[in-house]
Amino acid sequence: VQLQASGGGLVQAGGSLRLSCTDSGRTLSRYTMAWFRQAPGKEREFVADSKWIGANVYSTDYADSVKGRFSISRHNAKNSVYLQMNNLRPEDTAVYYCAAATDRYSPIKYDYWGQGTQVTVSS
Repeated sequence: VQLQASGGGLVQAGGSLRLSCTDSGRTLSRYTMAWFRQAPGKEREFVADSKWIGANVYSTDYADSVKGRFSISRHNAKNSVYLQMNNLRPEDTAVYYCAAATDRYSPIKYDYWGQGTQVTVSS
């Protein structure tokens, strides 16, 4: 699995960005996919995940700090996972990483990580 994250950038507070994560090697549709972020001087933290339940059904989960503002989704035909980020705040500034796991139940061990994409939100 060779995850590639993209879509970061500089945006003003209240703005939106959409991050993308894709893989050129393997099909992501049955992996648990997640987004994490790491701000300067802070530990990496969970943002959102999408777990395959069966057929074309997925469950999602979000960190409290992003609920109602961020949305994780998939486009299996494009082998991609997205993080739509709305109403961005300066505290959302971080490097965002996508990750993949074969686990579906906690504790989930993420086996594969993308290279990260920088999101900067100005006030």
